[in-house]
Amino acid sequence: MISPPRPLGKTSPPLLRIEPSRGWGSLHLAELWDYRDLIYMLLWRQIQGNYRQMALGPLWIVINPLITMLLYTLIFGVVANLPSDGLPYPIFIYTALLPWNFFSEGASGASRSLVNQQGLISKVYFPRLVVPIVGVLSGLVNFFASMIILIGLMAIFRIAPTARVLTLPLFLLLATATALSVGLWFAALIVRFRDVSTFLGYLLQGWMYATPVVYSIQVIPEQWHFLYRLNPMVGVIEGFRWALLGTKAPPLVALILPVSFVGVSLISGAYYFRHTERNIIDIV
Repeated sequence: MISPPRPLGKTSPPLLRIEPSRGWGSLHLAELWDYRDLIYMLLWRQIQGNYRQMALGPLWIVINPLITMLLYTLIFGVVANLPSDGLPYPIFIYTALLPWNFFSEGASGASRSLVNQQGLISKVYFPRLVVPIVGVLSGLVNFFASMIILIGLMAIFRIAPTARVLTLPLFLLLATATALSVGLWFAALIVRFRDVSTFLGYLLQGWMYATPVVYSIQVIPEQWHFLYRLNPMVGVIEGFRWALLGTKAPPLVALILPVSFVGVSLISGAYYFRHTERNIIDIV
């Protein structure tokens, strides 16, 4: 049968088919730059949503770390009398809480990001990597706001900054990469198994006590330092205290292995996240 001729001047509209990557293909990281406006929008929306319908609103950004500092100072600095490298315990603990809170909040936010954004994911196409990245970056607002309190504490305790503060972005970058690597693995797992989110909470809580946040690395026996420093957040905390407070610098050799581990974890986590991406809509 001969099909009737199409009217002149009329053509079929182009068909654009969007399919997620299959298998262990390319990460297509260039797409993230193409969707940078979406990253800014989601980031701003998440920051606003964090303190919506709260009486004190954004003031909680500085209230939370201050209350935590006071409680930890009372428990670990006064009662337990843990060593603090010869520094006043309040600024000793606060300097560690800055990067730790950023890491912990970033890892948690990225891990739960797919579930929290399931409405948007099911309606609009965009690189799903955007979601956990926003979950990590949203913590930067709290971090920089809390830095203002740290500057005040340094003035109170008469600790003058030195040129070493210029190295802070490197340690912050390591904390960001660590948070994102954890977030990518757990985001893909939590979509399938929601109770993994509970496990993550316990993991982060235990991780904090395996990191010199409330205590000095001096309490760890020397023979365990090599294994202890495999924890990437040990280098981050030590780096912050060295750059801001003038404590002993973390050995460069001790940073190489954790940085390498974070790099492998981040790349493998991104590939695993991308591999499971095509099933996300069906699961959420």
